[in-house]
Amino acid sequence: MGLPKQQRVYRIDEHNDSVRKIHLNTEDLPSLNSGNVVVKVKAVALNYRDVMVTTGTYHWPVKKQVVPCSDFSGEVVHIGKDVKDFAIGDYAIGNFSTTHFSGPPKRYDDALGASVDGGLQEYVTLPESGLNKISKTVDLTWEEMASLVCTGVTCWNALYGEKKLLPGQVVLATGTGGVSLTALSIAKKAGAITVITSSSDEKLAKVKREHGFDYGVNYKTNKEWGKEVKQLTGRADFVIENAGSSGYVQAFEACAAGAVVNAIGNLATAEPGEQPNVGMLTLSHEASLRGFVVGSKELASQLIRFTETKGLKIPVDRVFPFEKAVDALEYLVSGAHIGKVCIRVSE
Repeated sequence: MGLPKQQRVYRIDEHNDSVRKIHLNTEDLPSLNSGNVVVKVKAVALNYRDVMVTTGTYHWPVKKQVVPCSDFSGEVVHIGKDVKDFAIGDYAIGNFSTTHFSGPPKRYDDALGASVDGGLQEYVTLPESGLNKISKTVDLTWEEMASLVCTGVTCWNALYGEKKLLPGQVVLATGTGGVSLTALSIAKKAGAITVITSSSDEKLAKVKREHGFDYGVNYKTNKEWGKEVKQLTGRADFVIENAGSSGYVQAFEACAAGAVVNAIGNLATAEPGEQPNVGMLTLSHEASLRGFVVGSKELASQLIRFTETKGLKIPVDRVFPFEKAVDALEYLVSGAHIGKVCIRVSE
């Protein structure tokens, strides 16, 4: 079956404080070259990064009228004559950066859904370096596959990018969004003890019941929740910190000596006069604060192998149709979700 001449594409018309500034357009497919791979997109998984890109608050380069969303999955429907690693019919997911192969990133102007057109379109055309192959036998939905791209690799980087998670160690994740649930799902498969926090006892009961996490701590009713984590587990070896600097004091309070607090999110930054003394926190708790942006193609390949061999499942909260992409973004902003918010692009 040949490629269509046109497709439907979401683009950001202008940056302001509303995710409603993305619009669905009909466009010609881009011209192809010998190194291109064309993927028919099946699903997109949203990240809070997509909200930041859409509303003009993202901290890295964003091209004008970009197609948002880094996380997509689909089927290869065309390959250029110089493509080596993909064949028509292969399943593929995006690679967050088209040039980040291993080690630390050397540039920040090659990220999908920001400086490079992302996945919120019916067909994605990329060099093969911008894609990762995934087995057709993997027990994942298209939405779960898409969720591996940014969320999955970020979690893998936090647990295996530098210090390596060992069975029996304690992993603490703050909040019940997609990053926290994915990180703890990986940790659970790896034999770790898992702790999750939330402001809602109902959410804590739900994630413990549905995902088998070991402990839940309510940070709203217990302002010193770090001490509660220590009492429950004897201290955390890895922290997935999604809130930002407002959560650092209690995150470090929960830490064992030698632990790593991974700074993943920045949704609740402390006020200027209330910023914690990070240097003293790291020194007094003998723990480190680590910041990074997603991860390399090498880390993505490791995660895919882990997923295929361990039967990892990615928690998905809700799936919206392609025509309701704006509603999906607004639902993500609401914070009502427990797990990933996704968009089904095609069947």
